[in-house]
This record gives sequence, structure tokens and C-alpha cells, in this order.
Amino acid sequence: MPSNDKPRLLPTGNCWCGCGREVGLGKFFAQGHDKTAESALIALKYEASVPHFLHAHGYGPQHSVTGDAVDKAGWEQCNECETKPGYRGAKASVAKHKRLYHPKEK
Repeated sequence: MPSNDKPRLLPTGNCWCGCGREVGLGKFFAQGHDKTAESALIALKYEASVPHFLHAHGYGPQHSVTGDAVDKAGWEQCNECETKPGYRGAKASVAKHKRLYHPKEK
């Protein structure tokens, strides 16, 4: 699970990507702007390259970032996928994946 020694961040009512848009109660970003902010940071710090970003943190084909997220950050893995490892993501993301790709027969 994530470490508890990080500062508690509070939403401010404005999008954290810096666009200046107002956002709803309890939100940090306008819709999709979390990915915009993430992409901007990767562009600034890792020459706009996700592979360079992953490599700088020790990940790549030889060391799975999604595997570590399952093992260390509370992500889940779909056990119904034919290919192994199955789909990996946050609990809600895996639940949506299962509803779409592994619907239960009625």
C-alpha cells in the first residue's frame, strides 16, 4: 500500500494542471487534465518519453511496473483473462474490465 508519510494534499477548487479551471468539490483536476499534467511532467523531466521515464525508475520489459503496482500499491489483476498476467489496474478499473470482457452468464 502507499506510504502514509506523504503530505496530505487538499483540493483547492482549481485544476492542479495549472489551466485555471474551477473543479468540483473534492477534485484535483478537470476531466482528463490529470493525464495532461502527467504528460507535461514527463516531457519536462524525461525528454517526453515514457520509456525513459520508466527506465529512470528501474522499470521496463525486465521489471514490470504493473506487477509492482499489484504487489506494492494495492492494484489488482484479472484472474479471468486467458493471457497471463491478466489485465492489471486499480480495483475499480479491474471491475470495469471484468464487466466488459468477462460478463457473467445469467
